[in-house]
Amino acid sequence: MQRAAESGHRQQQSRTARGTGVARAGRPGRARVLVGTAVVPVMLVAVGCSSDSGSGDASGDKPSAGATSTPTKSATPQVVAAAYAVLPDACEVFTSKSLKSLVPQGTKSGKAINTAEENVTGDCRWTSLDNNGVDGSQYRWLSVSLHLLASDAANGPGEDRAHEAFESKVTAAKAVKGAKNVKTEPVTGTGDEATAVRYDLKKDGDTFKQQTIVVRTENVVVTLDYNGAGLAGDKTPDPAGLLKSAKSAAKEVVEAVEDANDGDGGKSSPSAGASKSPSKSASKSPSKGATKAAGSGSGSDLGTGSDSGSKTSTSGSSSTRKTSR
Repeated sequence: MQRAAESGHRQQQSRTARGTGVARAGRPGRARVLVGTAVVPVMLVAVGCSSDSGSGDASGDKPSAGATSTPTKSATPQVVAAAYAVLPDACEVFTSKSLKSLVPQGTKSGKAINTAEENVTGDCRWTSLDNNGVDGSQYRWLSVSLHLLASDAANGPGEDRAHEAFESKVTAAKAVKGAKNVKTEPVTGTGDEATAVRYDLKKDGDTFKQQTIVVRTENVVVTLDYNGAGLAGDKTPDPAGLLKSAKSAAKEVVEAVEDANDGDGGKSSPSAGASKSPSKSASKSPSKGATKAAGSGSGSDLGTGSDSGSKTSTSGSSSTRKTSR
């Protein structure tokens, strides 16, 4: 009986041990199941993140309403208005005293050569014949041409345009048909740049001594022609004396242009695309020689031909030149 009981007790322990072994052996399996189960949410989370990122890219293809902007318009180029807007009457640029010296017998002979365009172009000429009968005669011709070039967006600053016109007129003065002994020299103390062109010209057997002074003052170009001859056997005038008179006359014309633009009446409103100009400079730069070719000069029977009009008109009030200082 006791053996039977011990045998049964050992069998019971053996069963219990096997059951425990099974249970222990089964723990790793449950662990694997649990680990596998834990991996599933992580994968789902990863898939969810990928899905969100893709949807974000899709939505990014469409610009938001606030991100759309209209292109800005380019600004209109601003050009500074030129210093001068008014031209004096070309027939009023000299004092009576100056005319008496330049054209002794022609002080009242001044008249326009071409039809002037107000505050753009203008010219005038005077002739003098001092007839001494059988002793011959002294002939003088004086002409002045004015050309104002305004600033505008298409052609640029008036001063630059005037510089080009200045060079063109100097070149034209040196290329007069039939001119002999052509000489060129800079003129100082007159305008911003000035050049004198001198030459001899034969006409009807007489020798004419031609002096042409081309001046740029700011945005205005002045061309002055002065020539003289001794006719019917009279002596040929001294070219040095004629040049001195021509230089003095050119300076007087420049002063007339400045006077016409002094005060409120001497400025016009800027042309299209131009802004208000600063006051003109107090000092003048030294005159410079010119070499650029093109264009034509002022009118003279022996000079450089009639002046042409400018591309751009500039409005402004007229100013009358005082004939005495």
